[in-house]
Amino acid sequence: MLQSAIDSILVLAVLLNLAMLATSRMAACIRTFALQSLLLALLPIAVGLRHETIPGAHAFVITAGAVGLKVFLIPWILLRVLRTGEIHREIEPFIGFTASVMLGAVIIVASFAFAKRMPLPTEAPTDLLVPVSIATLFNGLLMLVSRLKAITQVLGYLVVENGIFVFGLLLLEQTPVLVELGILLDLFVGVFIMGIIVYHIRREFDHMDTHLLDALRES
Repeated sequence: MLQSAIDSILVLAVLLNLAMLATSRMAACIRTFALQSLLLALLPIAVGLRHETIPGAHAFVITAGAVGLKVFLIPWILLRVLRTGEIHREIEPFIGFTASVMLGAVIIVASFAFAKRMPLPTEAPTDLLVPVSIATLFNGLLMLVSRLKAITQVLGYLVVENGIFVFGLLLLEQTPVLVELGILLDLFVGVFIMGIIVYHIRREFDHMDTHLLDALRES
């Protein structure tokens, strides 16, 4: 029962990657990321329950930190930045939405093929964990390089971190809780700084297209 719940969470998480690649509405993309983060934040407790009756404090701390930052605080910051501008859609990405979804699906299939040959430091809680983590990481990179708006690029960076978070569950018990919290703190600081940068880009240039900054020249 618990094993099927873990597998269901991972399947939903990888489908949400495709949902983010398919949507042009930045607010919907932010909320989809928050939903994915919520599902993935439950995995440390689920994995702990699979190995023992009551998960340790380590799992609860990681879950609480991930929920607080990636489900509530970071989406709130990004939505607040989004409300300061008049542009709420990704209109002309480098790679179209249909092509992005197709590439994302290819990445998912390739991730499963690659995961079968990948040596692991320890046994995975489920066969889906490694391929889903790899697929999430590379789908995040795809979003990062294929979108023009600064906010969706930030989301790509966050999805990459979600992929790393899932892969880190292989070493959940071996990784000190302070290291995990330090990673979450670095993530928050990075997004906070990027949120400030996006706000100033929009205020000075009245857009959030990062590729247009290439045209800047020293006066």
